[in-house]
Amino acid sequence: MKVYNLACEQNHRFEGWFGSEDDFISQSARQLIVCPICDSVKVGKLPSAPHLNLSAAKPATAAGKEAGQHSPAVVQMQKRLLDMARHVMENTEDVGEGFAEEARRIHYREVPEHGIRGVATAKECDELADEGIDVFQLPLPAFRKSTLQ
Repeated sequence: MKVYNLACEQNHRFEGWFGSEDDFISQSARQLIVCPICDSVKVGKLPSAPHLNLSAAKPATAAGKEAGQHSPAVVQMQKRLLDMARHVMENTEDVGEGFAEEARRIHYREVPEHGIRGVATAKECDELADEGIDVFQLPLPAFRKSTLQ
């Protein structure tokens, strides 16, 4: 099993687990590796150091960190980020690719004001800003239409 540190073109970092180097290359060539934050398929490996088990005797705190345990501060931050994502999902309408157009309709009072979320290109965001329409870019996970757990 190969575990790689990966990053997309937006520099969102995540792990990928592959049966072999060939599996990674094959999946990458077929654009099957997708950033869990922004859905980008432009993903590459980050430099990483190999794991060497030089000693069986390790302090308990180091072993706990390697087993995936995080400090209370990290756990609290992750919980708050997940709570924020849930709040956004529960209190906004997903307008998908029509985000820029719907934002304009709200801004120009063509429809009642309501919270929306969706997808907009960098150019569309710049155009909205030029029109005085404030938008906030919040990358939500690829599973944004399902329940966040």
